Amino acid sequence: MADTPAIADRNLEATTNISLKREPACFAFLSACSVSAPMPIDSINLDLASADYFDGRASLWTALEIRSSVSDDSPTAILGFDETFLRPFARALIEAATTRAAFRMTILQETRGPDRFRVVEYVTGLGKALEELVLQPFDNVVLISAATRKGSGNSEESLFQLPRTDSFLRAFARIAYIADRTLRDLLADMERLARRRNSSATA
Repeated sequence: MADTPAIADRNLEATTNISLKREPACFAFLSACSVSAPMPIDSINLDLASADYFDGRASLWTALEIRSSVSDDSPTAILGFDETFLRPFARALIEAATTRAAFRMTILQETRGPDRFRVVEYVTGLGKALEELVLQPFDNVVLISAATRKGSGNSEESLFQLPRTDSFLRAFARIAYIADRTLRDLLADMERLARRRNSSATA
């Protein structure tokens, strides 16, 4: 739908950037199965990766990106998710950080096809689907891990950390609110444009 001026460009990358340089040290690629060595996180941002209209439904795909001085501040995606993920993830992060209790976030996958996922991680591979996220608070950071059910037990892979400070939580809540509103406005625009095209086609 990029060929029409009816949908305005949304630059999430510019409006959702948070610097972590003054926050407690946080790192990504913490799993033993990571595709990279551990990397310090200097900033995070959200980026709208794709907008699609498929099978009568608009959908969006957003990435949580990090930037680090060790990689020349180039953006590196660590999570990818659809438009339904950001609200519950922000709530889970705030609850884990403020209650100091681990929060387990179960992820219900799409029912429309085996190749359509709601949330994936890019820490251990190129888009590995997630079943559950575990947010474990410590003194200064919250550790985000991927939990996988294996037989009668669970296994966890550490993915990345985020600060547990008041300043970061306020900043993250702010960008989550901005991004959620932006994404929902874009979904509404896409649905409206699709209805207009369908009306024109049947006229």
